[in-house]
Amino acid sequence: MAESLRGKLILASPVLRDPNFVRTVVLIAEHTDEGAMGLVLNRPAASTVGEAVPDLSWLAGDEEPVYVGGPVAETAVIVLAEFDRPELAGALVDDDLGFIGSDADDPEALGGAIRRARVFAGHAGWGPGQLEDELAEEAWIIEPPKREEIFTLEPGDLWAAVLRRKGQRYALLATMPPDPSVN
Repeated sequence: MAESLRGKLILASPVLRDPNFVRTVVLIAEHTDEGAMGLVLNRPAASTVGEAVPDLSWLAGDEEPVYVGGPVAETAVIVLAEFDRPELAGALVDDDLGFIGSDADDPEALGGAIRRARVFAGHAGWGPGQLEDELAEEAWIIEPPKREEIFTLEPGDLWAAVLRRKGQRYALLATMPPDPSVN
């Protein structure tokens, strides 16, 4: 493995034909020789946090959508948050960005520790060398994230917005219509 992509965004390129990932933006949460794990940031589900996991409404808000984090363990709930007190995170991706651990349903334990949070169902995962192989095939475009992108209020525009920010040929790619044969 050359360099860990932990904390980076990977954007699906047109080469990637897997319908689970077409036009997705994935935050890589862990990347080692054993594989990688990430969360799809731009796939809100039809259900809200209040409907699907009401015990977590205090974190993300009743009306916020649950996001489809990826095709792995789709019934597992993962909460990504920005922390005012990062020492209370279950695991950190960046300085103050990480996952809420077993305290997710205990507002008292995390009181004042979290600035904002997003609830995900499932995650994206890659076995040893799998992500590296996909990168070699140019299936993914790597870009450092901006925090407002991770917690975007416009998830449907995220893929194109990050490509435009990256500039040059990527900005042109952002203007291409979706491929109707992939879905």
